[in-house]
Amino acid sequence: MEKLSTDILIIGMGGAAQLAALNAYDANPDLNILIVTKALRGKGGCSRMVQGGFNVVLNQNDSHQKHFADTLKGGQFINNQELARIMVEQATPTIKEMETKYGCFFDRNPDGTIHQKPFAGQSFDRTVHKGDLTGIEIISRTTEQIMKRNIPVLEEHRALELLTDNTGKQVTGALILDMKCGEFKVVESAATLVATGGGPTHYRFFAPGPEKSLDGLGMLYRAGVRMVDMEMLQFHPTGLIVPGSVVAGSLLEEGLRGAGAHLLNSEGERYMKRYDPEKKERATRDVVSRSSFLEMAAGRGYDHGGVHIIASHLGPEFVEKNFPGMCLRCRIFGYDLARKPVPVSPTAHYLMGGAVFDANCQTSLERLFVAGEDSGGVHGANRLGGNGIADSCVFGRLAGKAMAEYLKKNGDKKAETSIGLAEELKARYTEPFNRKDGISPYPLRDQLRELNWNKVGVARNETDLNDGIREIDAISDETKSVGIDGIKAYNLPWNNFIDLLNMIEVSRMVASSALLRKETRGAHFREDYPDQDDQNGLINFFQERGKDGVPVFEQKPVDLKYLKPVDVKKQ
Repeated sequence: MEKLSTDILIIGMGGAAQLAALNAYDANPDLNILIVTKALRGKGGCSRMVQGGFNVVLNQNDSHQKHFADTLKGGQFINNQELARIMVEQATPTIKEMETKYGCFFDRNPDGTIHQKPFAGQSFDRTVHKGDLTGIEIISRTTEQIMKRNIPVLEEHRALELLTDNTGKQVTGALILDMKCGEFKVVESAATLVATGGGPTHYRFFAPGPEKSLDGLGMLYRAGVRMVDMEMLQFHPTGLIVPGSVVAGSLLEEGLRGAGAHLLNSEGERYMKRYDPEKKERATRDVVSRSSFLEMAAGRGYDHGGVHIIASHLGPEFVEKNFPGMCLRCRIFGYDLARKPVPVSPTAHYLMGGAVFDANCQTSLERLFVAGEDSGGVHGANRLGGNGIADSCVFGRLAGKAMAEYLKKNGDKKAETSIGLAEELKARYTEPFNRKDGISPYPLRDQLRELNWNKVGVARNETDLNDGIREIDAISDETKSVGIDGIKAYNLPWNNFIDLLNMIEVSRMVASSALLRKETRGAHFREDYPDQDDQNGLINFFQERGKDGVPVFEQKPVDLKYLKPVDVKKQ
């Protein structure tokens, strides 16, 4: 295997990864930085798909305290308050740097100030945007800055596993697969950042692009990193229904409901008036998703299996001017968002859970950092729309600075990888090529998606969760019979098999954690425990991978160090 050496290894190339690379470079241009991405530079990931915008305090009538309270209220108070506070306060300098240093340019008011639009769950209109294509603006500009600084990028390379020393406590780099030629590489690094983005594509309907497959979370878990609140998986209320298409589940974003779009059931009823009479469609994502799911389960969905979103009453010109990206997407599939109802369903969108990390983005393993959706704790039980790209950019920026500072203090000397570890992992990943008559990974992937949708999805209960865990384990056992044919270069079934392995790991974490939380809170809805239990539920569930692969759990009370639920109710 080819061996590469670098000071900083960054896995991923979305908002978190690119802001980390830029800030590490600007802190010390002499550092060797290497970015590894499954996609082509600037063309993949969830950050690029952000339509809505970036929540940030810029207006003198807004405040960090208001944004902080909104974030905790949305997260139902199981957020890590220190991290949530950092996100809110650091979002302001981050967005200013993105405009002034990196050339991101957002929509303006007539007086030249940055325009901020309304998003659900917020007490102030604070969402900065570029039409409804904000992510393309951010990633296009930051990709240009990566190129300007000549930071090397390995495109169409996927990280398979984190490498550790013989104690298992220090990360020494990663095992990489060059998908173009099917060859393995070992990258040794003094500091490693995992910022692949979550991407819950292990459900029937999912919002992220199909290349997202939970790689970072799978790697982190297998390496022994401490994880938190993995039951908290967000379903976005309005995923586009496109039968038979890989884009089924892609988003019609929050700003559409913020602007006044309505949700209707098959009886033509604007049903959110029943579930949240005050906020209606502008309620938080967990409330709207759950409400839509319950309407569908009660038989008030349409023949296509979902509900309708309608924006025509806002005026076709307004819709087409303010939401051109969504209008175009709908038009491609025969829908007219500006004039007619469009079919939508809740869709798996974002993981609030992830790796435990501190204010310097360090994980429970030495030399390992994390940022963005691979991390957990910032959003608690429910992420507010517009807080996702803010999280990625803020903590990406901080991770870059922290890694540069870490190497300044500790030097660039690398820990030694455990002898034989890379070779052992390579043998494990190539094993399916020894089973020419083995089974296909695709039926297993489809089976996993259906069981997650039906048993570990929007609505959960103890019976389904226990059944789901058994089925996940059974699918995991069946992967040992998968066979792969052909050469390793651009081998799609092989890469989909690798995707499946990561999906299984995360499915097991989500289902096992969901079984322990015996209440309804935010995105986690238990049919058998339908009430939120603040007496017993203000806890975080931590887990690590046991030696047998089964999660080992610990629960701790939430540290309500800045705000308690009663404090927000008084505001």
